[in-house]
Amino acid sequence: MPVKRTILIILKGYPRLSETFIAQEIRALEQRGLSLRLAALRHPTDKAVHPVHREIQAPLSYLPEYLYREPLRLLRAWWRLRRRPRYREARRAWLKDLRRDFTPNRGRRFGQALVLAAELADDVGHLHAHFLHTPASVTRYAALLTGLSWSCSAHAKDIWTTPEWEKREKLAHVDWVVTCTAIGRDHLQALSPAGRPVTLIYHGLDLRRFGRGERPAPAEDGNPRSAPITIISVGRAVPKKGYHDLLNALAALPSDLNWRFVHVGGGPLLTELKGQAEKLGLSPRIEWRGAQPQEQVLALYRQADLFVLASRIAEDGDRDGLPNVLMEAQSQAVPVLATRTSGIPELIDDGGTGMLVEAGDSLALAKGMETLIREPALRRRLGEAGRRRIEAQFDMERGIDLLMDRFRPQAGSAAEPTCESRSMPH
Repeated sequence: MPVKRTILIILKGYPRLSETFIAQEIRALEQRGLSLRLAALRHPTDKAVHPVHREIQAPLSYLPEYLYREPLRLLRAWWRLRRRPRYREARRAWLKDLRRDFTPNRGRRFGQALVLAAELADDVGHLHAHFLHTPASVTRYAALLTGLSWSCSAHAKDIWTTPEWEKREKLAHVDWVVTCTAIGRDHLQALSPAGRPVTLIYHGLDLRRFGRGERPAPAEDGNPRSAPITIISVGRAVPKKGYHDLLNALAALPSDLNWRFVHVGGGPLLTELKGQAEKLGLSPRIEWRGAQPQEQVLALYRQADLFVLASRIAEDGDRDGLPNVLMEAQSQAVPVLATRTSGIPELIDDGGTGMLVEAGDSLALAKGMETLIREPALRRRLGEAGRRRIEAQFDMERGIDLLMDRFRPQAGSAAEPTCESRSMPH
């Protein structure tokens, strides 16, 4: 009888409020019968967790976040591995990378891989990295040290900010790769060796957690004598989210419109954004909620009249993939206004299931918001159409089917399929 083998998932940080899509995937794979362990490169910085984090049963360990803080752990790992046949191969690969990326970060990744390989549980039969940059580096070195197979889920920043030489080498070495947007898939496929496909698997949404909330028919139209239209945006305050553009757009709205704006998320630009809002005279209309657990975000979606996300490509090339917050909002029939960036047009059909404008165009963003504020019937139509699209094509279970097809050979007798695999939307 085949032996059930455990899959070790390597994460950059865990748990993280901004990575709900990873947590929901881990829990769904557990529920399908996969035996999992988790290893994180960083300790959490968020004070709260989502309900799904509390449900995950996989054992969790942390690698040394900074090597100088755990020198004995690193030394023990090196001593244990130094004479193994595979050590020299892994060290050669790391030194080759180090010559092209001579940074403390590159040294840290090899040290973390040494600890990962030395402390690996006996039942682990496969390694899987979430993100193609630093987690995949650690995973690749650990796979070389141990001889285990490895795979990777690529997402957004990791695809667009990793040097091309590094992506090529990882794609040539990894057993299989999946990613969550067609634009990301096409980019990686062009760098991948011939005959080694990169598979598109949308994250999708766990519709059991985002069930249909009751929403009254929208009636308010921004009239100063009526209740304000509630505009919400959920996202970290980082350049790729375009919040400077969104604040400029809010400032450009006609003075006769009655609205309020709620932002949910942490991030390094929060103080700067609050200062910008103050200078623009917007502060009385804005609530900065900070990072929030999923149940509170869901409640805010159900109170919102409009969801806006002004994603753009940052100066360093960082950009969104297909933000899960758009799917979350649409699952609650909230009309969505977003930008034509990365994978967003793969979800939103402009004028059909939402509204799209060009990234960085604050005036177009303001015009889109004004139109949606003044036309409650349009908000209702787009909101309902968006919800139908999510339910029909972006149910998380579709992606879990395909992931199970890939993990099953590495998992031995683990996890018999519970339903037939289905094709993802393209």
